[in-house]
Amino acid sequence: MTNFAKRMAYMQATADVIRYLFDSMTDPETISFGGGAPAREALPVEHVHDIAAEVLTREKRGVQALQYGNPIGIPELRQAVVERLLAPKGLQSKLEQVLIVGGGIEGLNLICQLYLDPGDVILVESPTFVHAVEVFKMFEARCIACQTDDHGLVIEDVEAKIKQYSPKMIYVIPTFQNPSGRTLSLERRKALAELGSQSDVVILEDDPYAELRYSGEALPPVKYFDQTGHTIFANSFSKIFSPGSRLGYVFADASIVRKLYDAKTATNSHTNVVTQILCAEFFNRGLYDAHLKHICDIHRERRDVMMECIKTKLPAEIKSVYPDGGLFTWIELPEHIDTTELLRDAVAQKVAYMPGREFFVEGQPIRNNCMRISFGGVVPEKIQIGMDRLAHVIKSKL
Repeated sequence: MTNFAKRMAYMQATADVIRYLFDSMTDPETISFGGGAPAREALPVEHVHDIAAEVLTREKRGVQALQYGNPIGIPELRQAVVERLLAPKGLQSKLEQVLIVGGGIEGLNLICQLYLDPGDVILVESPTFVHAVEVFKMFEARCIACQTDDHGLVIEDVEAKIKQYSPKMIYVIPTFQNPSGRTLSLERRKALAELGSQSDVVILEDDPYAELRYSGEALPPVKYFDQTGHTIFANSFSKIFSPGSRLGYVFADASIVRKLYDAKTATNSHTNVVTQILCAEFFNRGLYDAHLKHICDIHRERRDVMMECIKTKLPAEIKSVYPDGGLFTWIELPEHIDTTELLRDAVAQKVAYMPGREFFVEGQPIRNNCMRISFGGVVPEKIQIGMDRLAHVIKSKL
């Protein structure tokens, strides 16, 4: 049998985590806080059905939907990104600066194709998004973690790591970070953008949760402070429209988007035109604002129920992050508890979570006593039941 490429062995440990993450969401008897899916009730099924029935006909947009498309994406969806998603954040964009991609992960993949050679260093948060690490390792990059606190990346440590490692890229999820739920402060956002410009380092800003804000004041993206084009803004429609649609976008200088276009044509020619049309029509018919309020109301309730359960059901020794939005909170247990080992007992009690160990890479201590809890895909009643089960398992180890 012909040997697989070396990159497959390099990224295997991270790939195993992602495999578990998806598998854990399929057992109907297990209450899973492991995946990052939004609420089923937040999916605009009826709207999409009505749009599809009307426009996917031969007389209207059916032929366009089923034919090859432009690699950069259909103009209507890119215009919706410019006007409805970027402008409210203070980001002024031209159409040629937006590329539609096949979900947020493809955006990361294409950017890596542009910039990464084997052995290049990427600075990441500690902890960081394990799926992004899988992508980076696919390109045989070396991920180095930077220190974080309750306000996100510690800029002084980022500066020190730039001097030490000469990285090609800094990867950051500034708002309701995955996995921690923390948000990068305003001052640090500005400092990070300036640091990318001064050090000639790409800042890859991944911001798929920012629209899902339930409390607190909205902050401008890191890209808002970018004066030199070093920050690339990547985002997804998965949380605000549909994860199954596999849609995302990249906003960057036009010169970068032109190169992304080339990488896109070599990867999969273009993003699914059917879902692009459905999503564009969804925005252009004025459905987005009411939908966003609806999904924020759903997830706010689940956030509140989860945080109340953590406060009242879990032992006083634990620490947790109160997220102002997004889908995750982060729990730290006493140091002697290994959440990877604990997961076996939890699954036996029909409750699941993501062990924290897998979100750490070299450069900062590996924390075995942490777990990521996702509340988005679980109804409030089952959050209560699942947290009762999890509390029982944790208390048995104290």
